[in-house]
Amino acid sequence: MTISEKSSGTGSWAELLGRRHLGATVVLAGGVALYAINVYVTISLLPTAVREIGGERLYAWNTTVFLLASVASAVLVGSLLAAAGSRGAYLLALALFLAGTLVCAAAPTMAVLLVGRAVQGAGGGLLAGLGYALIRAALPAPLWTRASALVSAMWGVGTFVGPALGGAFAEFSSWRGAFVALAVAAVLVGAVVPKALAGARTEAAAEPFPLVALVLLASAALVVSVASVIATPVVGVVGVLLGLALIAAFIAYERRAPVRVLPAATYRGPSRLRWIYATLALLAMSSMVEAFIPLFGQRLAGLAPLAAGFLGAALALGWTAGELPSASAARAVTIRRIIIAGPVVVGVGLLLAAVTVRAEPGGWLLAVWVLAFLITGAGTGIAWPHLSTAAMSSVADPAEGNKASAAINTVQLVANAFAAALTGLMVNLGEPDMVTSARYLFGSFALLGVLGLAAAVLSQRAQGQRRPATPPPA
Repeated sequence: MTISEKSSGTGSWAELLGRRHLGATVVLAGGVALYAINVYVTISLLPTAVREIGGERLYAWNTTVFLLASVASAVLVGSLLAAAGSRGAYLLALALFLAGTLVCAAAPTMAVLLVGRAVQGAGGGLLAGLGYALIRAALPAPLWTRASALVSAMWGVGTFVGPALGGAFAEFSSWRGAFVALAVAAVLVGAVVPKALAGARTEAAAEPFPLVALVLLASAALVVSVASVIATPVVGVVGVLLGLALIAAFIAYERRAPVRVLPAATYRGPSRLRWIYATLALLAMSSMVEAFIPLFGQRLAGLAPLAAGFLGAALALGWTAGELPSASAARAVTIRRIIIAGPVVVGVGLLLAAVTVRAEPGGWLLAVWVLAFLITGAGTGIAWPHLSTAAMSSVADPAEGNKASAAINTVQLVANAFAAALTGLMVNLGEPDMVTSARYLFGSFALLGVLGLAAAVLSQRAQGQRRPATPPPA
């Protein structure tokens, strides 16, 4: 059944985490957790690392380089599955991720650290894409919604554990230890893969590499990244407009391309799939403000690195706290309301942060900041599992269904890469006044809630016009 019907037919948490499916669940969630933690781990440790190896002007590029490499590798998930199978693909992704992590741990300069982050990103993009693509192969259809919630909740775990882990090691001036710890975790996940994915069979088919589409996507994030480094108002506006133009060019090219990044159904008729992806992208973008929350906590509130990391983790806590109970919703009308409410809640949280930010806040104001970030994360969390399941079940053809599932990750990565560059631009435009930087960042990203609301409403209207395909029986 799908969300267009009276119930979503979701299985139970006990079944998902039971003996039969626990191994696959741990592997899929663990891989995404590794990736998500590494998106955010530098947030708290980077100020300490910069003092040792330099490169402060490239601060925002640590996230951007990581995400650009992730986007490039994410589109290869289908071909990798076809060539190496579920277990082979997952182990290859882990090996690439591990290599990049070790380079980061040993980096003597910011340039080497960026190389390590790029290799990490390439492996991580595969892990995150496999985390969604293999849900269909490794688990029965009634468990998709809860599995999607658990896998995407790892982004909440990442935004909590990443800054906290980085902050803890930075607190003791041992930032390299954070990468060593993550390398060990990658080895442990790899040890479980052979048995956990033994029964996972996919119908993925090898396709040519979508070079033109990928270049357009990567260029969109790259031009905004360059603008964020130059950080003048004129260059900033031009960079954002050029980035949006490149995204429009990507969409125009994809409509007629023989090989696509997104499923063909995204561009056909009154497709709800395009609006589902648009809503996911806008929600994913809003979460990237977390990248600078610890910096604001240190510079404006005088918090220690570990405490500032936990301030940023409030957004992650809100995400997870909203997502797991939301996944239990079954009535179609309830799910539609949740999807539409998600972007609104995000906008309210970011607006509250924008209007309350100031230097040297008192304890009560810090509490308001925490509340604002909790609200922001909850908005993304409540809508995400239902949007993910809707994307998976919108395509009847199994091969296209695998692409639709993997594309959830691709859309998220592209949105994160673009947003990472945009956050750097907003912060740099406000310099040297950190309060102004924070207001620019939170205020501009609050507008994503308005855009997300429009996309969410359109996704539900399109649903009424055209019923989605029913997932195949388990």
